[in-house]
Amino acid sequence: MRSLRRHTPAYSDPAPSRWAWRMQRLMLTPAFLLLLRTGLPLVLIAGGATWWLSDEGNRNTIWEAVSEARASFETRPEFMVHLMSIDGDDDDLADDIREVVPLNFPVSSFDLNLQQIRDTVAALPPVKSVGVRVRPGGILQVDVTPRTPVAIWRSPKGLTLIDITGAHLGKINKRLDRADLMVIAGKGAEAQVKEALDLYRAAAPLGDRLRGLVRMGERRWDVVLDRQQRILLPEEGAVEALDRVIALDAAQDMLARDLVRVDLRLGARPTVQMSEQAATLWWEIRKTSGQ
Repeated sequence: MRSLRRHTPAYSDPAPSRWAWRMQRLMLTPAFLLLLRTGLPLVLIAGGATWWLSDEGNRNTIWEAVSEARASFETRPEFMVHLMSIDGDDDDLADDIREVVPLNFPVSSFDLNLQQIRDTVAALPPVKSVGVRVRPGGILQVDVTPRTPVAIWRSPKGLTLIDITGAHLGKINKRLDRADLMVIAGKGAEAQVKEALDLYRAAAPLGDRLRGLVRMGERRWDVVLDRQQRILLPEEGAVEALDRVIALDAAQDMLARDLVRVDLRLGARPTVQMSEQAATLWWEIRKTSGQ
């Protein structure tokens, strides 16, 4: 008999290959899915943008578009400043401020450097403090607190107004321009304005006879009166020494006599100096009395 050979049909193995299995496992990894869905598109976009921006013409096109958009936004009516208002000052100081802050109105508020404007105005000698802001309505508001002059400093360069700190506020042409202020002179006088003011107040009983105060050797003061009289004050206790002279003058009219100076530099031994004419007359009287 012929043997019958059974033919068994060939079946393929349904299990995936090792590489296919690894790829399937990789596709199920959350990190790989995130990289595939997000990272790859970003890399492609960044690469394309880099390639496109590598052309100078394309870069210039973007820059011009951004500049036009910014200029269109910044020059909108609500952002424009049309004038500058200065409060808390006099006309001369206002002119100085407008001179050091030259602005061509209208100007966009985005083009104003408020800090720079404030620093520029604050650098002016007559300005004590300043505030700068943009008010609604397109107004650049400058609020100035000016320094108050309290004395006139006489120096070889002329007459200068100064405040309590000794800051120079500006020149004046003549003494009568500010007859209400005291006059001080001498090297270092502008650095001791507060002490000079105390002496000036103490000398009020002298009235119109007071001509001014002179700083001597940067250490002490001389009170200058009319008729070329001087009161030489000590370094310490100057106000008290001046009070004693004024009290003595009120009791005995000492300063009404023919004196050149009253020297109080040595508190324990004050001295007076007569004029040359008075001294000559006094010696003649002594000689006559001696005969």
